[in-house]
Amino acid sequence: MTRDWSALPSVNSLWEATAEPARDFPVLSDEHKADVVIIGAGYTGLSAAHHIAKDSASPIVLEANRPGWGASGRNGGVITAKFRLSFREIDAAHGRAMAKRMYEIAHESTDMVEELVSEFGITSANLTRTGQVKAAHNQTTLKAAIDEANWMTREMGSAEVRILNKREVREETGSDIFVGGVLNPGSGGIHPLNYLRGLADGVARRGVPIFQESPVVKLRREKNGIVAETPQGAVRAKQAIIATNSYSDLTGATAHMQRTLIPFRSAMVATEQLPRNLAGKLMPTGRTYTETKRMMRWFRMVDNRVIFGGRGAFGKQDSQAAFDALRKAMVGIFPDLAEVPLAYKWSGLVAMTLDSVPHIGRIDDRTLVSLGYNGAGVAMSSLMGRYLAALVRGESPDVGLLDVRGMRPIPFYPLREPAVRMVAGWYQFLDAIGQ
Repeated sequence: MTRDWSALPSVNSLWEATAEPARDFPVLSDEHKADVVIIGAGYTGLSAAHHIAKDSASPIVLEANRPGWGASGRNGGVITAKFRLSFREIDAAHGRAMAKRMYEIAHESTDMVEELVSEFGITSANLTRTGQVKAAHNQTTLKAAIDEANWMTREMGSAEVRILNKREVREETGSDIFVGGVLNPGSGGIHPLNYLRGLADGVARRGVPIFQESPVVKLRREKNGIVAETPQGAVRAKQAIIATNSYSDLTGATAHMQRTLIPFRSAMVATEQLPRNLAGKLMPTGRTYTETKRMMRWFRMVDNRVIFGGRGAFGKQDSQAAFDALRKAMVGIFPDLAEVPLAYKWSGLVAMTLDSVPHIGRIDDRTLVSLGYNGAGVAMSSLMGRYLAALVRGESPDVGLLDVRGMRPIPFYPLREPAVRMVAGWYQFLDAIGQ
């Protein structure tokens, strides 16, 4: 049975409503040849195409929907130099040298976003590097955040991290519920869909073919390379890159990658534009913010609107219950928003891995992959394009813990969704009782 790709649901996001017009790319037809066929036109695939083309090789990018339909157009637009696994945990488990290498990679990723925005002149991305505040909801989590910040300063040389007291966090956020926090000035924010569309336009202008509504339904080896088949055409290439992340199960050609991931739905809401006096009171510095609860919420101000997001939504489609929970949490932090209507509600899939870090590398002599960004993928996926290009050249870049050979399949894979629900429910309970 042929899937109706035009029937994939649209995204009612703030980003979609405020983005620059999308460039229209053709649908693949007939047979094409390339050095590398890239499956997925998100940050990973487009960055890889850019870096491969800079090496004078010929990539072709195939996208099942339209560029930006997946995670690259649905995320919160938060740029951070971190992994879900902390550097202190990496140090304890793998040693100081590995922790330092992972620290270097994390900071290289945020610099890569700035480099790509500058390279392609994507002013509409509205990139900022004003920092992120981790706001603590009780003294226990504040102490943990301070201990982590002090360790980072002492052991990683991260001198820019700054401890904030209750008054300073109140001035930062406009909320009185936090007891203190930690400021990391290296983080930032971006309009994620404008960034994606700017990358797609820039890569295309430099001669890289991008085809939309061209799902790869079969990926097969042949004597001298690999063939990516779509419903109306095919690409013959020497190598293939799978850059589909949490949307790998859209077709059978990449669905096997999904068995290494735990898809976790992340939901977001955005308010109507706030009155000027209220907008000036909430998050006046323009930073991004997270809280220290297990079911982490994050928030930022964009165009005089509060964007509020978090994990814990379930199922394959948007969930009204998840949006209601987000609104309740938002008003709990910002009571002044109790009567402000929501203008946008949307969600997308985060690709979690068992070891809490992304993975990149070769899965065979002709196929490469990069996925599993664990909710911090805007910067990291942008950087992975550079490393994929190095792998295509035959190099072996030092990717630390990200080496695909360390990627483990999900045990008892059919039970992943009820397991995620159970763990998330337990975390929500602990957050509710203040633990």
